[in-house]
Amino acid sequence: MCWIFCQRALFKVRRDPQQVFDAVLFPVMVTLVFTFLFGGAIAGSTDRYLQFLLPGVVVLTVVMISMNTGIALNVAVSTGIDDRFRSMPVWRPAMLVGELLSDIVRYLMASVVAVLLGLLLGYRPHGGFLGVVAALALIQVFAFSLAWVWTALGLVVDKPQTIMTLSGIGVFPLLFGSNIFVATHSMPGWLQAVVNVNPVTRTVTAVRGLMAGDATGWHVVTALVACAVLVAVFGPLTVHLYNRER
Repeated sequence: MCWIFCQRALFKVRRDPQQVFDAVLFPVMVTLVFTFLFGGAIAGSTDRYLQFLLPGVVVLTVVMISMNTGIALNVAVSTGIDDRFRSMPVWRPAMLVGELLSDIVRYLMASVVAVLLGLLLGYRPHGGFLGVVAALALIQVFAFSLAWVWTALGLVVDKPQTIMTLSGIGVFPLLFGSNIFVATHSMPGWLQAVVNVNPVTRTVTAVRGLMAGDATGWHVVTALVACAVLVAVFGPLTVHLYNRER
């Protein structure tokens, strides 16, 4: 049943291709802006900074577009679209899981666009093809896990605009309080301790290592543990909130 709802969501995307515009345009914009505007100032050259930045940009991109999951759920609930699904003899959270699974297509599209653009600009993943594939797979797992946070938020607030505001406030410290843009060793010790427990930092470290070919098992395990914690906390909370509706 989850797969049926996933197919339904993908069909809507096929009928309205504008839903994937952000998945294509956002990684292009972020990669170009940060590479050429800040690369020389931070790393001394745009090429050197691109080698460091690109894995983080891929993670940043999926984090930003994952917020749309909560917005779409809020619209479906507030407008009564999902009422007919509630009356069916199916597992009630099936729609939630189906929507989350369909979003993986958008995450993967954004990730691939960012990597391809990076390759055109001169990024070289020393981990090879398998390293890139493993990194992209990990990113999809992280995005799926993080999306549960936005679905819970989407069931708490009343308006999609409120979700955009609150999620933006929450995402800002997650992204800029991470190692996406700068290495943690350049930070004060107390700040390093905070940044290192950020799930975004754990994911970026693992993705960067996989693409560079020097990832350790510890990097990957801690990233997966962060994903598991997000799902364990916000998955049941989302299901509880969804079942409580109406």
